[in-house]
Amino acid sequence: MALAYLLGKASAKSLNVNPNIPLLLVLSLLPDIDIIFAHLTGLELHRGFTHSLFFAVAVFIPFFLFYGKQAVPYFLALISHAFIGDFIVGGQLQLFWPFTTSLFGLHEAGFMFIDIYSSINIALELSLFSIALLVMVITRDYRLFFKNKKTNLVLIIPLVTVLLPTILGYPFNEALVFTSPIMAGAHLFYLVLFSIAVLTVLLPKNQSKTNLR
Repeated sequence: MALAYLLGKASAKSLNVNPNIPLLLVLSLLPDIDIIFAHLTGLELHRGFTHSLFFAVAVFIPFFLFYGKQAVPYFLALISHAFIGDFIVGGQLQLFWPFTTSLFGLHEAGFMFIDIYSSINIALELSLFSIALLVMVITRDYRLFFKNKKTNLVLIIPLVTVLLPTILGYPFNEALVFTSPIMAGAHLFYLVLFSIAVLTVLLPKNQSKTNLR
């Protein structure tokens, strides 16, 4: 999510467009819907077709046709998941499905294998998290999460996807709070921030008061 935010924000600035930050965060998680498909079908689908360039382009063709350059930050947010994040950490991606089912990644390219629990990955994730947080403070984007905007309700999606691995462990064997407390700290920050954003919409301060007369 941090990577998608940074790429989306940078590209939006260069293109002079105003991106929807919550939507950038949601799109960064979209490729992992294959975890749900895998759970429902019992098939090994993770890092398959939803992580391919074909999938990303197919999803975004209508948006490029209708919105033009305004769709670019969101497209970058989507492909950053597989083409940068998962490519570096874990690999084993079918990046060019359906044209080939060959697996791609940093390790497949002949470099070292970086596991999600490795110190290298933890350092990378925390660095990106810290940079993204700093940019949010400098640009004051953090204020978006405290506004009563219905578009913030899309944060229910990352709220659940952060909650599951951090506290319940899914799709891992154990919860991150036990296996990687440092990474869990960043996840808990997102958890609190997204909860505030969603509750601000669902429970607005100016909600109708009971008429006692």
